[in-house]
Amino acid sequence: MDIPTASIERWQRFRANRNKALAARHGWLTLTSFQWLEDVPAAVERAPGLWSTNGTTASLTAVPDDGLTLVETGEPVDGTVTAALADEESLMWVQFGGPDGDQVVVELAMRAGRYAIRTRDSGSPALTGFDGVPTYAYNPDWEVTGQFEPYPEPVDVPIATANPLVDGVHRSVGEVVFRLPGSPHEFRLHAEEEKLGALTVTFHDETNGDTTDDWRKLSTPRPRPDGSVVLDFNRAINYPSAFTPYGTCPMPVRNNSLDIRVEAGEQLPYPPGS
Repeated sequence: MDIPTASIERWQRFRANRNKALAARHGWLTLTSFQWLEDVPAAVERAPGLWSTNGTTASLTAVPDDGLTLVETGEPVDGTVTAALADEESLMWVQFGGPDGDQVVVELAMRAGRYAIRTRDSGSPALTGFDGVPTYAYNPDWEVTGQFEPYPEPVDVPIATANPLVDGVHRSVGEVVFRLPGSPHEFRLHAEEEKLGALTVTFHDETNGDTTDDWRKLSTPRPRPDGSVVLDFNRAINYPSAFTPYGTCPMPVRNNSLDIRVEAGEQLPYPPGS
C-alpha cells in the first residue's frame, strides 16, 4: 500500500505526543491506590496522615513529621486541612516522599457522590518502565467520513465504569453515523461533546480482550457545517483503566459496539495475563 508520507508523519506526531502525555511525572501511569474516605479519621495505605469526610468536605490531619505539603503552595500540613469538590472533580491535594518531598502526590476525588483518594507515585514501575503504547500499524483505510446527527437536547445515559462501585453518566449530544471497511452495514455511536465542539465516541469492538483493551475511545474534530465528521480509528486510544486498576473510566453506552475487528489504534499496553 502506497501511503502518503505526510499522513504517516502526522500520525507519528500524534503518537509521540500521546506517549509523552502518558509519561507525565504524576500522570495515569503512576496510580498506586484508590481508597474511599470514611466518616472517622483513619490511616490509609500508601500515604501518611489521618483522612476522613463528613460527606460534603474531605479532611486531612497531619503533623510535620509526616512530611506532607500542599501541592499548590508547598506549605507544610501541620494540623487539619479541608477541601470540598463537586462530583467528578479532582484535586492534586498534598505531596510527600523522595529527595524533594514530591515523589508521591495524593489526589482527592469525588466519584459517585463519595470522596476518595488516589496516590500517584512517580517511582511507579508502570511509569519508569514505560516505552510507549503498542499500536496497530497506520492504515489509511481506517480513516472514514461519517455524519453527525445531533439531538435536540443532550441526553444523560447511565453507564458503568471501570470501578464497579462507581456509576457514571454519558451525556450524549447525538449520534455519529458511518461505515467501516469489511462491514456491510452502517454504525451509529453515541457521542459526547468536548472542548471547542469536538466529539468523543467510546466503543467496543471484536478485538477487545484479544489485542486491545475492553473498550477504547476516539476523538474527532468539530463537525463541519454540513454535519460531516472524520473518524480516524488509527487514533483510537485506551482509557487510563487500561494501564491501572485504579481508574474510574466510563464504559461505552449500551449498543456502542462494533461487530467487526477494528485493527487500528492502540493495543493492550501489556501482554494478556501479565
